[in-house]
Amino acid sequence: MLVFKTLRGRTLQWALLLLVACLCMAPPVRAGGGPFGIDSVVALDNRGIWARKNQMLLLDLMLAGEGAAALWEGGDTRLGRTMWQSVDATLVGGVASELLKLTFSRERPDQTSSPNQWFKGHGSASFPSGEVTVTSSIVTPLVLEYGAEHPAIYALELLPIYDAIARVKVHGHWQSDVIAGFALGSAAGYFMHKRQGSPLVLSVMPHGIFVGLKTRF
Repeated sequence: MLVFKTLRGRTLQWALLLLVACLCMAPPVRAGGGPFGIDSVVALDNRGIWARKNQMLLLDLMLAGEGAAALWEGGDTRLGRTMWQSVDATLVGGVASELLKLTFSRERPDQTSSPNQWFKGHGSASFPSGEVTVTSSIVTPLVLEYGAEHPAIYALELLPIYDAIARVKVHGHWQSDVIAGFALGSAAGYFMHKRQGSPLVLSVMPHGIFVGLKTRF
């Protein structure tokens, strides 16, 4: 929690607390377990806004929007630099989550009714949630950059919170998986935002990308 105590307005800390509260409100089918003692199988809900297709649509739109905004703005504007920081955080957080999945190889709720099945090898990739890691890594630099000036930006935190709840509802992840994914993505976004110098991905791309597509048109 040390990272979150240093964030502007403790926005991410409050978002994480809200996420935990929402997940704990879901009625469990079995008693809690896992590393935080809160993991349980909830009633399956793959309909309406929680449907898997809508989760994938959100992720695709966020990734496409992130990339399009970064390329359009380039790296010489405030928004452009922030979007490239989001790109960096997405890559760093995504790679870190995949490495952790391989390390812990935890079984998903659709594979077992026990939240304590760790180190099960290939095919077990529940901890942490990669999608929640990515969605939180995308929004964090934007919240940190613009939140103090435009409080409405804080509403972006609802996107990873929605994704986290949805992943639990469709039995894709345990509650601790999505909480860990949210923390990992937020940490990646924080460090990429605070990092000095040019954004990582932008620094290895052609200089024309730094200018941004909007300058050419």
